[in-house]
Formats: sequence, structure tokens, C-alpha cells
Amino acid sequence: GNEEGCTGDPARRIGNEYLYQMMAEQNIQTLNQYTFKKIVTLCPHCFNNIKNEYPQLGGNYKVYHYTEFVDELIQNGKLKPVKSVDISMTYHDSCYLGRHNKIYDAPRNISKAIPGLELHEMERNCERGFCCGAGGGHMWMEDSGGQRINHMRIDQFLDTEGETLGVSCPFCYQMFAEGIQSKGVQESKQTKDLVEIIAESVVPEEEK
Repeated sequence: GNEEGCTGDPARRIGNEYLYQMMAEQNIQTLNQYTFKKIVTLCPHCFNNIKNEYPQLGGNYKVYHYTEFVDELIQNGKLKPVKSVDISMTYHDSCYLGRHNKIYDAPRNISKAIPGLELHEMERNCERGFCCGAGGGHMWMEDSGGQRINHMRIDQFLDTEGETLGVSCPFCYQMFAEGIQSKGVQESKQTKDLVEIIAESVVPEEEK
């Protein structure tokens, strides 16, 4: 709600530790006013920050990325993808979800549970994944030379049979949306967050 603010992760990544600690401590103070069992995040950056870095400041919580949460709901039969989503999707591992926190299976389990979804992999995947280019504060910086990292990753995506580049991170989504546009393939390729795709499968068309 209105009390929810940025975790402060971008401030720490670009080196403003004072601002980060101020933002994090404010969030911890707000969270500690409430009683809850778990925190579910959409963003892997927020997930990693609250789970692994907030404890340094006294914020100790049980934190899940939405892919873990949705995968668990599907496995327990509490969420059932029923509507066919006929897309060919190549999945990209977010750095903070994958290599930092070793969450590789959950997004793939979700993908395989969606009727009609054809899952593909890039050559660089899982432990050998490749950054979208937004990490380390580069979301807000212009590359000074050489090939843009997000464009390199789009080239790797284009080498697959996927028409949709599936992500589970808003940073990755933004970087790849720009990359697809820059490559001029927006008529035949797109990027989508996995949460959008699962929503299409569990919500009947007439109820949207």
C-alpha cells in the first residue's frame, strides 16, 4: 500500500550506502509494525535484498520470490493452470534469482505446468546464465562503448526457437523490451513476465 517503499537496493548497488541504510531501516520499522508469516516479492532484486541483506540491519523475515510461491501453490493443487496459452517461450534466468539464490527449478516448473506453453532454453542458462545488463546500477547508466549487454542477450534469445522471452524480473523485462525494439524484431518477438503468462492460464477469459 502507501506505506510500501523501495527496498533501497539500487542505492546500495550504485554505492550510496547512507541512503540505502536509511531506506532499509525505514522499511524494517514499517514491516515490524505488522504481523505476517511471509513476504512475497515480484522483483528478484527486492527478494535478494530483503532476504540476504536486511538481516544485517535487524530485519529478519521469511521471504519468497513469486516463482517459488506460485510453484508451491501449483504443486499443492491450490492453483491450477487450466487455460491453454499457446506460446513458444525461451526463459531467461535473472541474476538475483538464479546465480545469487540458486532458484532455477521454480520458474521452469511453472512454465511446464502451463498448458500449451512450449519451453526453450538459451545456451547460456542456469549457472551459466547471462546478465540482462541492468545489474550493478547499470539500469540508469549509458554504456560508454562496445556492445550493449542486453543486445547480446537478445542475440542469444534469437538463436532459439522461442517467440517470447520469458522473465521473472522487472529489470530484465525493461532491458529486453528495449533490446527487442532496438533489434527491430518487435513484430515477431516479445518479452513477458512469467506472472503475466500464469495469470492468462489460471483466469478464464470471460473473468478478465
